[in-house]
Amino acid sequence: MAHKLAIESDLVTAEAVEAMTFQEMSAQYQVRGVPKIVINDEASFEGNLTEEMFMDQVLETIR
Repeated sequence: MAHKLAIESDLVTAEAVEAMTFQEMSAQYQVRGVPKIVINDEASFEGNLTEEMFMDQVLETIR
């Protein structure tokens, strides 16, 4: 979902990181489940969300 948003908007970037390969980064962001979305190092959420729930989380974070 994050990558779809990044494709549609130049204001959004998205990266996918393999948690087991990058264990230090996983620890830094306290990854306990996947997918884990981190927005501007300020907010994060985990789990397989519907598109509507994903957008609700993003909009809540940027307000």
